[in-house]
Amino acid sequence: MNIKVTEYIDKQDKWTQELTLLRSVLLQLSLDETIKWGAPVYVYKKKNVLGLSAFKNYCGIWFFQGGLLKDNQKVLINAQEGKTQAMRQWRFSSIKEIDINLVKTYVLESMENINQGKEIKPERKNKPLIIPKELQEALTSNEELQLKFNEFTLGKKREFTDYISEAKRDATKLSRLEKIIPMILNGIGLHDKYRNC
Repeated sequence: MNIKVTEYIDKQDKWTQELTLLRSVLLQLSLDETIKWGAPVYVYKKKNVLGLSAFKNYCGIWFFQGGLLKDNQKVLINAQEGKTQAMRQWRFSSIKEIDINLVKTYVLESMENINQGKEIKPERKNKPLIIPKELQEALTSNEELQLKFNEFTLGKKREFTDYISEAKRDATKLSRLEKIIPMILNGIGLHDKYRNC
């Protein structure tokens, strides 16, 4: 048992019982318990299997390779349809909805998929890097910013450009630009705080 997982569960106002029950099932299996991205994650053979999470209206588990699961009971959902290929969620709004034997079946299937080497890998997008005009103007007017931006990998550059491009309003684009300029100057990627957790 990982003390940080205990602390995560104890901090939840609403879902303590549900998370404790789910955790008790997971601790019966050959999984390593850790914290990643600020939430409990269960690992098998150095591969992320699933995580526990608590939200305002539900708690649940998410399977990192849930797209491979048979899901005969149709309990899994894709939280970002069209974007997410592998990850699937299973949401619970009360402790009565948690069928521990069914949960165990899904987790064991995930572990078996790892044993068999099954994995959904993200599609490599070889699309060109399109720098939004707001960022391009900032890069053009600030030589140090341009040099620092060019030091990033293509993937990290794309995170910055997408972050601005995905904003719908001009005001949002500008506020996002203000947020990322210090990060670029300090050599910090947009999502670095979530990496190597």
